[in-house]
Amino acid sequence: MTPTFESWRASGRRFAHRGHSIFWQAGGGGEGGTLLCIHGFPTASWDWHALWPALCRQFGRVIAPDMIGFGWSAKPYFYRYSIFDQADLHENLLRAEGVRRYHILAHDYGDTVAQELLARHEERLAAGDDSLVLQSVCLLNGGLFPEAHRARRIQKLLLTPLGPVLAALMNERGFARTFAAVFGKETRPDAAELRQFWQLLAHGGGKRIAHKLMRYIPERRANRTRWVGALQSTRLPLRVIDGPVDPISGGHMVERYRELVPNPDTVLLPGIGHYPQVEDPQGTLRAFQAFHRKIAAKA
Repeated sequence: MTPTFESWRASGRRFAHRGHSIFWQAGGGGEGGTLLCIHGFPTASWDWHALWPALCRQFGRVIAPDMIGFGWSAKPYFYRYSIFDQADLHENLLRAEGVRRYHILAHDYGDTVAQELLARHEERLAAGDDSLVLQSVCLLNGGLFPEAHRARRIQKLLLTPLGPVLAALMNERGFARTFAAVFGKETRPDAAELRQFWQLLAHGGGKRIAHKLMRYIPERRANRTRWVGALQSTRLPLRVIDGPVDPISGGHMVERYRELVPNPDTVLLPGIGHYPQVEDPQGTLRAFQAFHRKIAAKA
């Protein structure tokens, strides 16, 4: 049964990361190992709710945290938000839960976290360290290549000196308008869904740190060699599932991926925008499950 917004929050768990309370959701019951689901900006683990029942039937464990600064997790103002720290958060949670082998399903900002986790996996592999082994990576719409990422105007403004002021002035109406614009024309969220996304952003004073979280954009540029290199050099199974009409990281991002990544495995979902798992959960699930059948067949 697909969880409701209220039941998702009520059934969530908590762990501490650098002294801050982190919300995470857990499920499972299948035979497919452990799946780590990494959400995007500016939302939270709730993004995976439509896929959740099927993922839990497929995998023995499914783990989906709200990263620090997002959703129902702590949102400290005086904190150095970074992709490296978010990767630490995920690894700390996996280790605390006794996980040694895992798969990734990631989206948007979470794709960059996944790239860092992939880079760490490659480093551990080279060092003969099998304490935490990544087995596959599936990426939904995200800024994998800084040169192909088309930031929205509000994202660019949040990175300027006006960022703190704009973050403080953010309201639900403006958020709903700009957020809906990254979806496909026929798959935009309704008023109730937009309200949920806004609640996730605004909870715990979240809007006041929006400009701080936005620093992931220059961080991608600064670490391009490491994070793009991880995609290019790994021998792990990779798949990109993409909504091509996404104005931020749609079909143009997939074209760049096909240019740069050896043996690219990509799936396009026609008419879908930036949130495939929300706009077309069944299409996303079919492509994801086909990827894992392909992995199993090779094994």
